[in-house]
Formats: sequence, C-alpha cells, structure tokens
Amino acid sequence: MKKLFLSIFGLILLSSFTFIDIIKKKAVVVWQPSHQTDTGVDFSEAKTCNGIVEAAMVSKPKLKEYKVWSLGQENLHHPNVGSNTIIEHTSAVIDGKISGYAYELQESNKRKPDVFIAVHNNGGTKRNAIWGFIHDGDQYEAENRELAARLIAAVSAVTTLENRGVQLDSSTGRNDYTCKSTGKKAFYSLDEHINTAKYRVLLEVGDNGVSKEFLESPVNQKKMGEAIKAELVKWLTEKNLN
Repeated sequence: MKKLFLSIFGLILLSSFTFIDIIKKKAVVVWQPSHQTDTGVDFSEAKTCNGIVEAAMVSKPKLKEYKVWSLGQENLHHPNVGSNTIIEHTSAVIDGKISGYAYELQESNKRKPDVFIAVHNNGGTKRNAIWGFIHDGDQYEAENRELAARLIAAVSAVTTLENRGVQLDSSTGRNDYTCKSTGKKAFYSLDEHINTAKYRVLLEVGDNGVSKEFLESPVNQKKMGEAIKAELVKWLTEKNLN
C-alpha cells in the first residue's frame, strides 16, 4: 500500500512539474544581424549590426535566444552581401545553392521562434535616425507595430538617433520581392510564408553615411543592444511570454 501511495504521489509530482514547466516556458527569440559587407565606403554593416545583437544577447536577463547569421557560411550564394528586398539575393536558388538570407531563415525556423528581430543599418537617408519595419498585411501587424515602435523608442532615448517611426515593408519602393498573399512588395525575412515566428520586426539603425562613426563605436553598439533587450523583456512580460 505504501509503495502504491508513493508511486501515485510520484506521478502527481511529476505531472505538476511538467505543468509548471509548460506554464513557465520562455519565449524563443531569434536575432538576425545583417550579413551585408557591401554597404557604405569602408564600412561593414555586418560588423556593426552583429555588435548590437551580441550586446543584446549577453545583457541580462538571459532568454531562450539564438542568432542566425550567414556570414562565413559555405555553399551559399550572397552569404555576405545582397538586399533583403531582392529575389536574386533571397528566394532564388543559384547553381543549386540557397541564399544567405534563405539559410538564416531556415535556421531561425528550426528554433520555432516566437519573436524574430532583424537588425540592419540604413543608407542614403542623410539622417542620423532609427526606423522600424513590419510586414504589410500581416495577421499580427498591430502587435508587430507596437513592438517595433517600443524598440526604436528605447534606442532613440539612450542615443542621438532620431526616432523616424514604424514603416511597412511595402513602402520602401526598392523591392522586387513580393508577398504571395498580398501581392505587395515585401522584406523576405518578414514574410509570413518564409518566417514562422509570430512576431517579426526589422530595425534600420542609423545611416551608413552620416552615422558611420556612431555605428562603429563599440560603446554605442553596447548601449543600443542593451536598450533593445531591456525593452523586449518588458514587452514579453506584458504579453505573458516571459
């Protein structure tokens, strides 16, 4: 009888722990720093964006977070150059190889992320600013707009970067990649048919011309990464995702 009681108690205890583990499951966050090394003069967007992402990932609290990055990966086309808005650089298969962007999104989807944050630098704007981009027509457009707005506001508050607000990915006018649901111009990495994360935002941090010195500063990269992480954690907590 005593053994039976202990067995039943053990099963109940195990079930309780399993239930608690489910309740306490943390959101999975994927970071995608730009892999572009062909933007600006004597400038590596990949390096500056990776510096921001690394700073975010090492700052507390630790989340279930991962980085996807094609820089240095073999057997890909455009692993360190290309645009997130161009078919040739994203969805095209060339000589049997997928693109750097396709590789990054495949790696991201393997993690089954709740949140996906891409970090890039803008160019040709002549503005020392920060922009947020979200997918036009997305099911979670309102939530993505809120998240992007909060992240860029957090960065703007601790830097000299002007807050230029949240834009739709269809608004840039430089795309030839389109979303098959809406038929509108889109960012490959924000397209719901490519990216399985529920929440997806892309940050354009600074301008590779007027913000070059600012962006290349490790101190500024750390400051921006920490601000993004802190605001993300607040948002996740409010959404009961963390």
